[in-house]
Amino acid sequence: MATKKEDVKFEDNLAKLENIVRKLESGDVALEDAIAEFQKGMKISETLKKTLNEAEETLVKIVGKNDQESDFSPEQKDY
Repeated sequence: MATKKEDVKFEDNLAKLENIVRKLESGDVALEDAIAEFQKGMKISETLKKTLNEAEETLVKIVGKNDQESDFSPEQKDY
């Protein structure tokens, strides 16, 4: 089982956020609990955003023929 926050998978965090949204949308949550859930959801949202940004940075790089990383450009026709 994951013990560090970094070890939690993106999909697991997304599922947690979806559960929080469902709970808040139901309207059956006390105000204090709703605020706490909202804050927890915001923290998870920031983690998800960070993960997506890191993935985007990785995906926009490609390895050239000489094994050097370079920025990806759709105009490149090295394939």
